[in-house]
Amino acid sequence: MSEALSHITVLLDEAVSALAVQTDGCYVDGTFGRGGHSRLILEQLGDSGSLLGFDKDPLAIATGVQLEQHTARFSIVQRSFADMDSELQQRQLFGQVDGVLLDLGVSSPQIDDGERGFSFMHDGPLDMRMNPAEGISAAQWVAQVSAEEMARVFKEYGEERFAKRMANAVVARREIEPFTRTADLAAVLTEANPAWEKGKNPATRAFQGMRIHLNNELGDLEQGLEAAMAALKVGGRLVVISFHSLEDRIVKQFMRRLAKGEADQLPRHLPIIPEKFDPIIKLIGKPQYASAAELKANPRARSAVMRVAEKLR
Repeated sequence: MSEALSHITVLLDEAVSALAVQTDGCYVDGTFGRGGHSRLILEQLGDSGSLLGFDKDPLAIATGVQLEQHTARFSIVQRSFADMDSELQQRQLFGQVDGVLLDLGVSSPQIDDGERGFSFMHDGPLDMRMNPAEGISAAQWVAQVSAEEMARVFKEYGEERFAKRMANAVVARREIEPFTRTADLAAVLTEANPAWEKGKNPATRAFQGMRIHLNNELGDLEQGLEAAMAALKVGGRLVVISFHSLEDRIVKQFMRRLAKGEADQLPRHLPIIPEKFDPIIKLIGKPQYASAAELKANPRARSAVMRVAEKLR
């Protein structure tokens, strides 16, 4: 990957500030990426503090290994943040964490490097895997999945209105020639989309749906939120930055449920049980968005929303 394919960390100062970093604290960056958040956290940690980074992407891991070599306070592991509970247990840090940061979605280097196969704008091998060594590629998935399942993924994860029509077009074309390149697939999806949205590539939603599905992004998020909450000590902070409505809905509902305690799941007409109204977390502030200045410098921050919670028990 070219050095020109850089990543601008979204809500950098706001997210690290929300963690309320203690100099001797233990922190987890569940989505290391290119290390923007991690580096700022490390600037605020003392010699007895520690930071553990997670990422699936081998290029992110390579960056993390370089950072490891510069400070003993940081470690990087190539695993999904959904597995942080078992990793922290192995390191005898489970339940001792002061803060967890999750910056969700795909990073700019992954999008901008056509060879990673995420982009409909830059031609490359049709892959889309965060970790190319795990799972099946987008090319393999497109070659074997039924039109019905493809349409479900486009609609459920990409929120694509014309999912069925676009899936049928892809299946019809693959009978003639298999898809191996992102530009080829994007062209077929574009032609099959009858209503282009202003300012949005017609293949955007379908590509998003495939990426989310192939990388189990929403399943990892649900599991990772539970793992993060279990890993935190009382008073620890969970900071999550989402980039589309599906992610943010999961985060919002998870935090709201824990902020209301188990009572949120009880039928309305049951007698009041005081212990059921004991919240597990408290919400810190309101959802936060990128400032006008940040949006001007980085338009990709326009959909970012950050939510923060503190563990109470």
